[in-house]
Amino acid sequence: MSGSKHTTEVFTVEEVAEEVKGARNNKTRGMYERYVQPCLAELFGTSLLVFVGCSSAIGNLGSGSVLQPALATGLTLGVLIMVFGKISGGHFNPAVSLSVYLCGGMELLMTGPYLTAQVLGGMIGAALTKVIYPTDLYDVALGGAIIPGTTDLVKATIAEMMMTLILTTVVCLGEVNQQTRSPSAPFCVGLTVTANIIAGGILSGSCMNPARAFGPAVAANQWTHHWIYWVGPMGGSLLNVIFIRLFFGDQKTRVMLK
Repeated sequence: MSGSKHTTEVFTVEEVAEEVKGARNNKTRGMYERYVQPCLAELFGTSLLVFVGCSSAIGNLGSGSVLQPALATGLTLGVLIMVFGKISGGHFNPAVSLSVYLCGGMELLMTGPYLTAQVLGGMIGAALTKVIYPTDLYDVALGGAIIPGTTDLVKATIAEMMMTLILTTVVCLGEVNQQTRSPSAPFCVGLTVTANIIAGGILSGSCMNPARAFGPAVAANQWTHHWIYWVGPMGGSLLNVIFIRLFFGDQKTRVMLK
């Protein structure tokens, strides 16, 4: 037909090869950023958090005050969430990851790797603490391991459950739930941890984090009533899921009363 134009595009072998290579690189980068990088962030972040937590406990030995560990842990956690939140969500805590997953905030595929990374991170952070502190001071402080401050283990377990309930509620409503998400969530989470340690540190140690308890337990071989710091936080995490799923979640998250 008159007036019609035909355009022929010619691609060289080198151009086609570059396009294929670019597509492969994008796919590799996507897989890395989606699956590998978040786990590395959880491993690294948990290591730093446990290192600071154990070091502050050892450095606070003999003072009788929980203010130093509370501020050190809460401030560190808030900063780490701010830095790594866009990569992994900034959990650094198996109880938090469990709660976030059950509230619809992460894939099932990532739950196992997250928990593994956090436990390994806790061991690395505790090992670093053991390396830098003098042996006598480290041994007296039990390596920063958390033990109950009361002989009533039921009360200590309930304390861990309630404080973890508060923590995971702030995380899920501040970072996961669409209706209540806030840019100030990292600050709120760090402040919550600080407040919980001040409120319940004397009673149960205010661990709220099985990885924080497990790391120094391995490094210092200190397993006194260690089960409390798994049962309590995981129980508090599940309680939070019930409240979010039934009452406080947005329409997508709630399973009833929609």
